[in-house]
Formats: sequence, C-alpha cells, structure tokens
Amino acid sequence: MAKIQAIRGMNDILPEQTPTWQYLEATVRNLLRQYGYQEIRMPIVEQTDLFKRSIGEVTDIVEKEMYTFDDRNGDSLTLRPEGTAGCVRAAEEHGLLFNQTRRLWYSGPMFRHERPQKGRYRQFHQIGVECFGMAGPDIDAELLMLTARLWKTLGLSGHTRLEINSIGSAQSRKVYRDALVDYLSGYASKLDPDSQRRLTTNPLRILDSKDPGTRSILENAPRLDDYLDDDSRAHFDRLRELLDAAGVSYTVNPALVRGLDYYGKTVFEWITDSLGAQGTVCAGGRYDGLVEQLGGKPTCAVGFAMGVERLILLLETLDLIPDSVNGDADVYVTAMGDATVAPALALAESLRDQLPGRVVVTHCGGGSFKSQMKKADRSGARYAVILGENELANGTVGLKPLRSEEPQRELPRAALAQALAAAFEH
Repeated sequence: MAKIQAIRGMNDILPEQTPTWQYLEATVRNLLRQYGYQEIRMPIVEQTDLFKRSIGEVTDIVEKEMYTFDDRNGDSLTLRPEGTAGCVRAAEEHGLLFNQTRRLWYSGPMFRHERPQKGRYRQFHQIGVECFGMAGPDIDAELLMLTARLWKTLGLSGHTRLEINSIGSAQSRKVYRDALVDYLSGYASKLDPDSQRRLTTNPLRILDSKDPGTRSILENAPRLDDYLDDDSRAHFDRLRELLDAAGVSYTVNPALVRGLDYYGKTVFEWITDSLGAQGTVCAGGRYDGLVEQLGGKPTCAVGFAMGVERLILLLETLDLIPDSVNGDADVYVTAMGDATVAPALALAESLRDQLPGRVVVTHCGGGSFKSQMKKADRSGARYAVILGENELANGTVGLKPLRSEEPQRELPRAALAQALAAAFEH
C-alpha cells in the first residue's frame, strides 16, 4: 500500500525546526506586548464572500489562488488567504471597534494555491498586526518603528530596507487608473501577458511588473503621485517627517501599490536582498474603507503582515539564530535496571521542582548503560545523572558532564539539585 504524503506546498514543521519558530514567535510576541498590542485568534475558514468583498474579485488571490469549497449545507467557504479581512470581520462582529481604538495582532496559517517555491508555500504562516480608529500618520509611523525595532532585535537591520508610497484616496486612484489605462492601451501588444490581462482587471498592479519590456514602457507612464489628493499628500508628507525624526530609513517607491483592493493612502514593504532574489518579508498599509465595505461604520485602519517562513529562512541563511535556541535538554536522568525506574522518575520530578526553567529528560524504555549514555549525548544535555542499583542502595547518584572534560563524580542524591544549580551558573 502506497504511503500517504503531505500535500504539495503544505509542509510539516519537524521537532528540529520548531525551536527556531518558537524563538521568532516569542520575539515578536514580546515586542508587540511592549507596544500594547492585544492578540486575537480567528478561524481559518470564513465565508467566501468575505474575501471577494475585501480583497477584490479581480485580484489574483480571488481569481486563481483561493481554496474554496461548498460545505454540506451548500455554503461557499474559503480557507483564509490572508488575515486582515477575518480580523475586521471578528472585530466588527464582536463590537470591538465602536467608539474606541484597537491595536490587535494574530498569527497562524494562510492558504493560497500558487506554485510552491523557496520561502513560499500553499500553506504558509503569517504574523499580522491591525490597528483601528486612528486616522493620523502617527500610527503608520509607529508600525514602521515597531518593525524596525524587530529587525534590530533579530539582527536583521542591515539586511532589510523599507519602501513606502502613497496610493491616495479611492477617488484619486480612479482618475489615475483611467490615465494609466489610456497610456498603456497604446502599448498593449508589447506588455507581458500578465500585464495585458491586468490592463482590464487591475491595471495598478502593472506598476509592479518585473518584466523588462513592461518596465521600459512604464518609464514614461503617468505617475501616481501626480494624481494624489491633498489629504493623502499631507498624510504622506507628515509620515515622512515622523520617520525622519525617528531615524527610520526608507525609500519612496512610486511603483509600490500592493495587490489588495482595500488599500489606500500609505503602503509599505520591508524587503531583503539577502535571499538571492529580492524578497518581501513584511508588507502592509492603510485600509480606511474596509470596515465600512464589510458592513461596519467608517473606521480608520492600518496594518501589516510578515511571512514567518521567509523570515526563518532569512535568519537561517544569515546564521542569526542564537545558540540557546536549540531545544536541547539540560539534564538527562538515566535508570539502570528495573528497580531504578520509579526512583529515577521521582528524582527527575524533584529536579524540575528545584530547577525551574531547566529541561530535565528522563530515560524511558530500558536499555544498556552504553545505549542510555548514547541517548543522553544525543539529547544535547550538559549533564547525565546516573542512577543504578548500587547508587540506589547507597543513596547517591553519578553526575557526568557531557560537554566538557570534567570527571564524573558521585554525590548524595539530596545534594544533586544544588550541585546542578551551581554548575549551570558557570
């Protein structure tokens, strides 16, 4: 019988890999707590209309990438392709936005049916941040200062760069869209196939094309910033002033538009060039109209999402994962012979009481002295505690260092925790 394997693009995260995930997640969680953000957890399945109404029916995500199915009641459901829409739905449904500001964050898997490649998968993980009820550019600046602090904490400051832009209001974008389509229509046959399709569906995404021929045509295209409304321009100018005052470096990229329909005014991307091809590790912007679009009252909002897999790949590529992030044991307690099993389990429990925070692994499953010591070594523990029948009779244990040339010593069982505590201080 053939073995069942994981679905292509949906990967297992193995025990050797999870310590790095936990390190990144804990670092982000602690930083967000410092800034006063609260965690929210949403379902991974939502009504399909939520994404059609928020992301846009003519976006690549809705047209080609969503995992959509009918449930047994005939309702169309979709595995979430991104987190913002679900967060807005949950906040509005539970009255979190009425006459108040909110700083929220979430993490978890997202799903898009696209070609799997390095750092990009069909089930992928994001950490997202969403802020509601704050209209000014100060909250935009805070998000960018927060992410800059995260890169510094992770050691990534020299490996990421910030690009920002303003895409204006919906009204100013419509005027610009018409001007862009009018210009590009004269070159339609020379555009790359994706851009030809987008010319009638989502023409602003053509600005993001990487095709050299299309890029050359865009050099003389109308510029979005020439069509900005006064409010958007003032908002963007003030954002730049705040970033300058905070010492956050950035580049204004007039071609940056983001791929989702709900964005307006500020958009931004944090990009790395340290993974070979240019890669976005964090992106977002303002979406002041989305809450109203989904049935709520007009509410200002801004947020971002960062790709966990790509950040982990970046940390691994640059060898920036601390040595302490290895999931190794601190102490490995052996049990030599049936009579020592119960005392060994009790001894390990006592060590966990007296050495909080230390990882104490008890050997289970029997085996020879040699096989148990091999497993102790493979556990990564600094010390093995040896409990055989002789030690049991004498009320002692053997303490064997596994990561140094120190000699093994024998000591009273009651003195073991104190000896280990002293050893871990050096």
